[in-house]
Amino acid sequence: MTQRTDTPPTWDERTQLVTFLDYARDTARAKCEGVSAEGACKAPLPSSPLMTLCGLISHLRWVEYYWFQVIFLGEELAGPLTEATDDDPDPEMRTAVDIPLPQLLAEYQEQSARYRRLVSDHDLNSAAKRSISDGRHVDLRWVILHLIEETSRHNGHLDVVRELVDGRTGA
Repeated sequence: MTQRTDTPPTWDERTQLVTFLDYARDTARAKCEGVSAEGACKAPLPSSPLMTLCGLISHLRWVEYYWFQVIFLGEELAGPLTEATDDDPDPEMRTAVDIPLPQLLAEYQEQSARYRRLVSDHDLNSAAKRSISDGRHVDLRWVILHLIEETSRHNGHLDVVRELVDGRTGA
């Protein structure tokens, strides 16, 4: 069982932000524990055919990649996000059903560790190398807060999908 806490070991701003992001990440992983391979790929909401446990975990992984590596560090876009179009805006969710959930979770966990190091190596006031859609350059603090919000919102989706897939609630 995934251990998680939202209480930081110290009360400085960075530790509090990282603790809440890790808590949201751990909650996403906990919502996937014990699901069958079939259940991980099931899309139980007729109006949301991409909303599977696999798709949501893949989305969380690639959203973090986008904000930390593409926006904050200024790297070139890579991976499934390069295939995004107006007709297929979330290819990372569509293609995720072809990847076993344990692999997606392992990649997400590994990436989270890398981003934890990135956050520890940069000042929270450091500006992103790339601008967001309105032309402004957000700082690292904003990126972390945005990812806390994004991950927490998708945890609600994971909760609903998991309950519809096999009845499991909580986590």
